[in-house]
Amino acid sequence: MRATVAPERARAAAWGLVTSAILALSIVAGSRTLDHFDAALVGYTFATLFATFGITYRYAMWLQRPPTRLYWRRGWQVFFAPRFAATNMAALARRALLEFAANRFIFRRGRLRGLAHWLIMWGCLLAAAITFPLVWGWIHFETVPGDLSVYRAFVFGFRAFDFPLASPVAFVIFHGLVWASLLVIAGVMLAFRRRMIDHGAVAVQQFGQDIMPLLLLFAISVTGLMLTASYTWMKGYAYDFLAILHAATVIITLLWLPFGKLFHVFQRPAQLGVSFYKDAGERTEQARCRRCRQPFASLMMVRDLMAVERELGFTYEMSDGAHYQEVCPKCRRALFGLAQGAPWQAHRSNGGD
Repeated sequence: MRATVAPERARAAAWGLVTSAILALSIVAGSRTLDHFDAALVGYTFATLFATFGITYRYAMWLQRPPTRLYWRRGWQVFFAPRFAATNMAALARRALLEFAANRFIFRRGRLRGLAHWLIMWGCLLAAAITFPLVWGWIHFETVPGDLSVYRAFVFGFRAFDFPLASPVAFVIFHGLVWASLLVIAGVMLAFRRRMIDHGAVAVQQFGQDIMPLLLLFAISVTGLMLTASYTWMKGYAYDFLAILHAATVIITLLWLPFGKLFHVFQRPAQLGVSFYKDAGERTEQARCRRCRQPFASLMMVRDLMAVERELGFTYEMSDGAHYQEVCPKCRRALFGLAQGAPWQAHRSNGGD
C-alpha cells in the first residue's frame, strides 16, 4: 500500500523548506556571493539550516493544533484591532521589557530561579547575535589599508565603522563570546544548584528535558573559553583539538534544538498574543452563568473554547440546549455535589434498603 503524508505534515515541511531556502539565499547574498564566507565554518552553517527547518516544521505543526491555531488567530486579530491599537502598542512595549527582557514571569517563581534564567537567556542571545552573523559571512573585519593597527567592520559587505586594535572597543568586541560564555556558565550553575537542592524540581526533572540542555550549554561555553585561553595564554596549545571539540558541541546543540526543551525559546513569544487576547476579553462582554446569572469569564473566550472542543470531538451540550462551558466554576462544583447527592436522596426515600 502506498503511504500518504498527512496534510498538516506536508504544510509544515513546506514551511520548513521555505524558511531554510530563505536563510540559505540570505547567507549567499549577505556574504556577497560567499566572498566573505569562511569555508571552515561550513559545518555550523549546515547545522543552522537543519535547525531552521526543524524549528519551523515543529512550530508549524504546533500552530496547526486547533487550540493553538484559534488563539494565534485571535491574538493577531485583537492586537491589530483599530480601537485597541494605542493601548496594545503600549502594552507590547511594557511586556517586552518586563516579561521578556527582564524575565519578570520567572522572577515571580523565585529570585535565584529568575536570575539563572535571565543569565542563560541573555548569554545565549548575545552569543547567537555574534556567532551567526560571523558564521554566515554577514559580518567580517579587515585591517585598514596602510594602517595595520586599525580594524574595519563590514556588515553585509558594507563598511560600518573603524576602531583601533588596541582600544577598549576592540577588546569588548573580540571578547563578546567570552562575556556570553560567562553569563551562561553562571546561569547554568545556578540552575544546577536548584535542581540539586529543590526536592520539588528533583522529583519531576527528566534528563533529556532538564539536564541535557544545561550540559550542552555548559559544554559550549567551557570549550569556547578554552579556545580563548589557548590562543591568549598558551600559544595555541591544543587549539585544533579544542576547535573541533567546540564545533562538535555547537553542532550537536543546533541539531538537537528543534527536539528538546530549548524549543520553548521560540514558543514563548506567542504568549504575548494570549495576553492581548485576555486583555480584550476583560474589555468586552462577559459571559453570564446559566445557573446563577453572574458574569464569570469573557464571552469571546467561552465561545472560542466551545468551538475548539467541538473541533476536537468533545461535546458538552446539556439536555436543555445549554453548554457546560456556559456554567461558572462555582456552579459546576455545586451541580457535581447535587448529582452525587441525588442517588443518596433516592436511596433514603426508598427506606434505605
